[in-house]
Amino acid sequence: MAPALSIYSSSSLWHYCPKPTLRVIIPKFKTSASLSTSSSSMAATTVNVVPAVIVGGGRVGKALQDMGGGDDVLVKRGEPVPLDFEGPILVCTRNDDLDSVLDSTPKSRWSDLVFFQNGMLEPWFQSKGLGDADQVLAYFAVSKLGEPPIDGITDTNPEGLTASYGKWASAVSARLHAGGLSCKVLEKDAFQKQMLEKLIWICAFMLVGARHPGATVGVVEKEYRSEVSALIAELASAAAAEKGIVFEGAIEDRLCAYSRAVAHFPTAVKEVELEERMVLFAVGEGNCRR
Repeated sequence: MAPALSIYSSSSLWHYCPKPTLRVIIPKFKTSASLSTSSSSMAATTVNVVPAVIVGGGRVGKALQDMGGGDDVLVKRGEPVPLDFEGPILVCTRNDDLDSVLDSTPKSRWSDLVFFQNGMLEPWFQSKGLGDADQVLAYFAVSKLGEPPIDGITDTNPEGLTASYGKWASAVSARLHAGGLSCKVLEKDAFQKQMLEKLIWICAFMLVGARHPGATVGVVEKEYRSEVSALIAELASAAAAEKGIVFEGAIEDRLCAYSRAVAHFPTAVKEVELEERMVLFAVGEGNCRR
């Protein structure tokens, strides 16, 4: 389930800036739930963008590169991650490419990996010894390669939904702000709760969309609301019980509001085996009916 722009910092986060950073002056815009940025204030904000290695040259990877100042290193499929480049390593590949990305990354750089993938990656992190790896919940959509991203500003969350966690969280947040996107820095517990919400959104809307071929997420929200609402409620209840957490109220309203913000986005079920493992980890195998 990622514009003006407040950063929630944390004393428990490490802020690394080992290389000279690009200072970008961007206008600070007022935003609305309709994603309009036409009405603006005259103030300007200075943003430091830390150079990064970007793994994956697809839609998200290219968008992140465009937010930098030309000092980033883009690593494409099968290419090794450089050992001598200090800074974050932004991983923007498909989930099923993560094993090969890790194999191509020197182990001394694993602590600099920042994962932009959707879903519950915790079981994979545990299996690889990555511990509390840096993550980003990208609530923004990039429809086509080279197109500007559309931020997930909604009528229920006008401050934006994109969130980052980990030692490079502030650097990632600054980069997204430089690109006109919102991003908040969260502690682990708050981040995990939002991560589960994003996983629930993906599962509910993609599955209902698959049941109605050709339906976008906007069509699912508008025409099949009862179906998707039932799935959201069931998944949220199971995840809360399995993980011992309490979701903020109105989870259905938040997830449906995000669907309206990216209504054009297609629905599809991909990487079925991996996504099934993530869901089982999130909600507990005993809570799933096959």
